Amino acid sequence: MSNVPCHAQLSPTFYDCTCPNALSTIRAAVRKAVSAERRMAASLIRLHFHDCFVQGCDGSLLLNDSSTIVSEQSALQNFRSVRGFSVLDDIKSSVESVCPGVVSCADILAVASRDASVAVGGPTWTVKLGRRDSTSAACKDEVESNLPKFTDSLDHLTTLFANKGLNSRDMVALSGSHTIGQAAWATYRGRIYNATDIDTCFASTRRQGCPSVGGDRNLAPLDLVTPNGGSTDGVVRQYSSDRVSFYVDFASAMVKMGDVEPLTGSLGEIRKVCGVVN
Repeated sequence: MSNVPCHAQLSPTFYDCTCPNALSTIRAAVRKAVSAERRMAASLIRLHFHDCFVQGCDGSLLLNDSSTIVSEQSALQNFRSVRGFSVLDDIKSSVESVCPGVVSCADILAVASRDASVAVGGPTWTVKLGRRDSTSAACKDEVESNLPKFTDSLDHLTTLFANKGLNSRDMVALSGSHTIGQAAWATYRGRIYNATDIDTCFASTRRQGCPSVGGDRNLAPLDLVTPNGGSTDGVVRQYSSDRVSFYVDFASAMVKMGDVEPLTGSLGEIRKVCGVVN
């Protein structure tokens, strides 16, 4: 069954009265983290994406394993790849120091992903706020069936995004965030050595730094990727030659993604610490 995005009660001004310094506090912490490690920008954006695609933008991905909760972090698409949790913990601590018990971890993550984009020269957007935090994580099967895998076909990816209220243009725009990220050799080795629907010069360049065996967890940047996407080729070509168009569509898609099934009102809670329920 498709998930239906919910926009109830989210507003850019949600904390204007209750925590007016929330956004500046988050922004300063993100800038510090990205300055210390530029890769962290991509990691924070990815955290937001992986959170929203599983039971909505509710901070469930941030929950640690416990006696009562099995973390989403152990699922195939997250295990040993999602990162930035300590940065979110530091940001949450800073926000709690200025207005305790007010700003949710889900909202902090949504704002941090925007600020991370800006910190590396990417687009900005207005983040709607008012999400609350879940008190439970999704089961492993739910995580693995909702999050895209690098082996998924274009048709399957399109369906996954459609289930979240995101169209194929949103999908391509959001996929563009990988240009500031890195990938383990094991995730793309099969394509650069075996695929026929890939730019030959790009594949040859990548093979120089990625042997056919070994070093599975070694990382390489993704900013040269230009795959053939079938029905999405036109959008990919447009974005590659028109940065403004990409920035506008990426910002729009991030806003839409942030609207996926948030907990609002009296649902969920405002966690004191992002990794554990109150």
